[in-house]
Amino acid sequence: MKPGNIFVTVGTHAQQFDRLLKKMDELIASKKVTDNVFAQIGNSTHSPKNYEYKKFLTDSEYEEFIKSSDIIIAHAGAGTILKTLAQNKPLVVVPRLKEFREHTNDHQLDLAKQLEKQEKAIGVQNIDQLWEAIQKAKTFKPKTSSDKQKLIQKIQEFIENESAK
Repeated sequence: MKPGNIFVTVGTHAQQFDRLLKKMDELIASKKVTDNVFAQIGNSTHSPKNYEYKKFLTDSEYEEFIKSSDIIIAHAGAGTILKTLAQNKPLVVVPRLKEFREHTNDHQLDLAKQLEKQEKAIGVQNIDQLWEAIQKAKTFKPKTSSDKQKLIQKIQEFIENESAK
């Protein structure tokens, strides 16, 4: 297993995220994406046909993929966001959505919008915009906070507020 230029991760959430994995397959098959791609697919049911993958990674494997990849494409999971920002890597955030049975609510959409507004990530609200987001990520430099604790606190507060709804 070798880290790719693009690391796709859907986290360990119990629900699938086939929509993202299928779109990556489509972009590679059409030759729009020519980068080396590796994915951690979690509990998804789609098995990628055009790139390497593993259902789950160890913590050290996961961190190695984030460190060695040029672009991270991920669900809007707080752990992934924090690890990617800590490495100052371009992050494309594709939120899991309730309408596709990818999550129980749409809190990830709100988080993705906030990260994009703060220029910390590139948000993808429509999966058909993924290729454009990948192109943008090739030159994207995330704004990193000099106070990482403040960022962590804001993400934790957001998650707590969403959980209370």
